[in-house]
Amino acid sequence: MVSLTSASNALKNVYLGVVANQLNTNANPLLSKIEQSTSDVWGKQIIKLAPYGINGGIGAGTETGVLPIAAENQYVQFVTDLKNLYGKISISDKAMRASANSAGAFVNLLNAEMEGLVKASSFNFGRMIYGDGSGLLATVSEYSSSDGAITVDSVRNLIEGMVVDVYNAESKVADSCGKRITFVDRKNNKFYLDAPASSLTIAAGNNVYVQNSKGLEITGLGAIFGDGEKLYGLTKANFPWLSPYVDSTEKEISDETIQAGLDSLEECGGLSANFIACSRDVRKAYQKYLTYFKRNIDVMDLAGGFKAITYNGTPIYADRFVKDDEMYLLNTDEFTLHQLCDWKWLEGDDGKVIKQNANEATYSATLVKYADLICNKPNAQGKIAGIKPTVSNPFASETVTEA
Repeated sequence: MVSLTSASNALKNVYLGVVANQLNTNANPLLSKIEQSTSDVWGKQIIKLAPYGINGGIGAGTETGVLPIAAENQYVQFVTDLKNLYGKISISDKAMRASANSAGAFVNLLNAEMEGLVKASSFNFGRMIYGDGSGLLATVSEYSSSDGAITVDSVRNLIEGMVVDVYNAESKVADSCGKRITFVDRKNNKFYLDAPASSLTIAAGNNVYVQNSKGLEITGLGAIFGDGEKLYGLTKANFPWLSPYVDSTEKEISDETIQAGLDSLEECGGLSANFIACSRDVRKAYQKYLTYFKRNIDVMDLAGGFKAITYNGTPIYADRFVKDDEMYLLNTDEFTLHQLCDWKWLEGDDGKVIKQNANEATYSATLVKYADLICNKPNAQGKIAGIKPTVSNPFASETVTEA
């Protein structure tokens, strides 16, 4: 007979390893290329010495001249708080009892819940990798109190089932928080919440966040490439190498555009990019560019079952969380996801991970990870913005002259 004890043991001994592997390697192709480490974690913070520049004790001279002056490596201290990442499943007491006498039925019940947890966690973890740590999903441009349609600047970070909070500046819009997204109209940049339209007081300029997550997410690419004054506790103005390469002039995608970005990274950071991420619009434009020159589109298999086209052997992966006109040029060797531990279940004093929810006939289990992302050399990373969604045919004006 299935019991809470046997269910807890199954989650700890059977499901945990599989789920952790899926979230670490299959959630996002960029994440799968980033090292995960428990080093440099001190209490609730990550404190890391990061070298910059090179050793200065190099020089030439005469046979009897003065030797070069020693100039040791230069270091700065990165400091950031560990972010608390959670994933929670819930099972009703009725469902538990209905499957208690059938191990197969209970396994199916757990499998369904775990698959849902992995899907939701993969979506949100992938989103956070490209985010700025604020948890901002979208900004409202219009709200219709007649049908409840919420028009936003972009729906790329939204998905059905997500529970969100709406803020007016720094204050929560009380009647619009903790609501679940029922439908995302991706064609018209709209979404709907599970609440009567007349009961919500959403207005243009409001911001949408994941429930209770505002300002608490990991330090993703949005923070590294953002306009914030500080990164990892350091003032960017005092350390110019904390600012990565950014080309934001409007342009069409081409080999020359990509190569110019890669060359700048090598000049500034001394490293080559080994991973390129772009939007789907940019990928389509680049594929069109290749067809104009009758070039083969090479495809590469990535970890986690993902596929990518390539530029000179470097994968170009189209990720839904990259803005429509952007392309990232990254050296993933310089990123580390520092963590207190890998994914774990929250356990009580009795060692059980499944617990009854207060005043409810339901049980829940919570997966947790304490971590944050650090880039050792921001100036070895790059971004090309302002890329047009279309490319011009360079041969369109050519004419054929008969002999």
